[in-house]
Amino acid sequence: MRNALLLAALLALAGPATATDYVQAPGSSLAFGGTYQGEAFSGRFPGFRTTLSFDPTDPAGGRLDVTIPLASATTGNDDYDGELRGRTFFDSARFAQARYTATGFRALDDGRYAADGVLSLRGIERPVTLVFSWTPGPEPVLAGRATVSRLEFGVGEGEWSDTSVIPDAIAVSTRVVLRPAD
Repeated sequence: MRNALLLAALLALAGPATATDYVQAPGSSLAFGGTYQGEAFSGRFPGFRTTLSFDPTDPAGGRLDVTIPLASATTGNDDYDGELRGRTFFDSARFAQARYTATGFRALDDGRYAADGVLSLRGIERPVTLVFSWTPGPEPVLAGRATVSRLEFGVGEGEWSDTSVIPDAIAVSTRVVLRPAD
């Protein structure tokens, strides 16, 4: 009985669990995809950086910050990449980066989480929800998906705003390998 009381007292003194701060580790990816004239295309942002504060037992205390250098966008097709980084799409000369931030996550019924955040792209801010899974370990992994309405951010102006050529909804996926921040 005395040991049980001692354990209870120690647990009470320990207080609530605190979130761990993480930084992105090698092996991470941020990708996007859609269709162009009915043919699938995909691309990635190899230069993105992520910081995360997260405790799966207290998702509401989580914070996520992702910085995306737009000039790093690549599809592997030089013609697409030039257009993508140009004025009618990302306009990376004027808008060097996009940023996604979320404060407070929701636990979903299926063991995943939702980060209701804000994407800032081309000087426009809009809400975007990232649904993600969490794989704990020495290098935990956040794997998530979101859908971005490109036209809400002015991505694909003029002739490119025709959704029969490129649909408005662009799928975004990420797999972020993390390590504890120093």
